[in-house]
Amino acid sequence: MKFSLAFSPCPNDTFIFDALVNQKIDTKGISFEVFLEDVQTLNEWAMQGKMDFSKISYGVWNKVKNQYQLLNSGGALGKGVGPLLIRKPNNQHLLSDTPPYSADAINEMTIAISGENTTAHLLFSLAYPNATKKVFKIFHEIENAVLNGEVDAGVIIHENRFTYEAKGLAKIVDLGAYWEETQQLPIPLGGIIAKMTIDPAIIQQVDALIKQSIEYAFAHYPTVAPYVSEHAQEMSEEVMRQHINLYVNNFSLDLGIEGLQAVEKLTHI
Repeated sequence: MKFSLAFSPCPNDTFIFDALVNQKIDTKGISFEVFLEDVQTLNEWAMQGKMDFSKISYGVWNKVKNQYQLLNSGGALGKGVGPLLIRKPNNQHLLSDTPPYSADAINEMTIAISGENTTAHLLFSLAYPNATKKVFKIFHEIENAVLNGEVDAGVIIHENRFTYEAKGLAKIVDLGAYWEETQQLPIPLGGIIAKMTIDPAIIQQVDALIKQSIEYAFAHYPTVAPYVSEHAQEMSEEVMRQHINLYVNNFSLDLGIEGLQAVEKLTHI
């Protein structure tokens, strides 16, 4: 049996799915046609019902749960893993280069965000509900948009958390910290979904295979598999490992009660 499967080329996703899609584990006769796309594209495809199995932002979960179910394994949740709002030094809208900054100042900024249906956008909107000057871009374009002055600030995700300071950019606020302080729950970033039209026994089997794929990857870590590095957009192995260490954890193996509570909270605010 062959199914479509979509996830991002980011190291946390390729680390999770490497063993599954490259036959490093016994998949019990199940195979996948794999599609690697940015998170906003994955969210749009989910809303279209395009994939059998897919990674999505939890920010779009309410829009797709009528045709998909959420899996226990493969997701990205945790503490200290949230998106960051970043800027160039000497931002004209800020009275100081030292935080904290007023919501009024941030409301006046043009902000680049990685897609309208992303969890990053949802978290930003919760923290700054009156900020309306938004520009939606692919996540890896945001740092340069801030650097060249196209926007005043940007919400960064994924590996950009580890590279923005080296490019001369500075943090305004950690949106994940805002979530943790106000909700006392881990930050739900993204999860794996399966089409409800697929046999429930197969969905359960794929869920278990994803967990097995993660266990295989951890058993061979810290070696970075070629599948991870070839899709990692020329980032160093150190940054790849930082990325994996931050986003792949026990919640990736099993969402659990606390993880489900976090997803429910985010999607019902």
